[in-house]
Amino acid sequence: MPDPVPEFVAVMRRLRAECPWKQEQTHRSLVRYLLEETYETVEAIDEGEASGDYTHLAEELGDLLLQVVFHAVIAEERGDFDLDDVARGITAKMRRRNPHVFGDDSADLTAAQVDERWQWIKAAERTEPADLPSALPALLYADKALARRERAGLPLDVAADSPDLGERLLALVAEARAEGVDPEQALRDAVRRRQ
Repeated sequence: MPDPVPEFVAVMRRLRAECPWKQEQTHRSLVRYLLEETYETVEAIDEGEASGDYTHLAEELGDLLLQVVFHAVIAEERGDFDLDDVARGITAKMRRRNPHVFGDDSADLTAAQVDERWQWIKAAERTEPADLPSALPALLYADKALARRERAGLPLDVAADSPDLGERLLALVAEARAEGVDPEQALRDAVRRRQ
């Protein structure tokens, strides 16, 4: 029985060579499908949490893997990188950013301490400040922006009683952060409870 990942890469290479639609695709033309598959994966996770059945998640993860491999095959054709480069890069990153597992530091850390260390290592690896992706959903964008301010020791002056709706929403995100709640997931859960 063939190894499934190399077999899938071979299938995608053949599809790029023989399927007219797949030949026309570019990194940019595939963005919408990457986003759709990402959201469908999130939905499958939510469904699995509600039902205890994660069968649909396996299918959606496959569709998400399709997007990763499709982009890697396009890049391979251009001579930019291939799937092995992607895997090597993420493996090296996981080793660097988890010294409590792969390094000399095997101290018992809490999840919060691991995340704090991850963020510190990530910031140290940057050669220039990274902008937050503007395409992030608004709640996630606000959450990440507030997290950056916190790490930088900058105060956040938002008023929950502001007449500006955006300011009140930002205050709710700050409240969620203070309580250790993911605001995006909290809102998604609240909507699902009322459907």
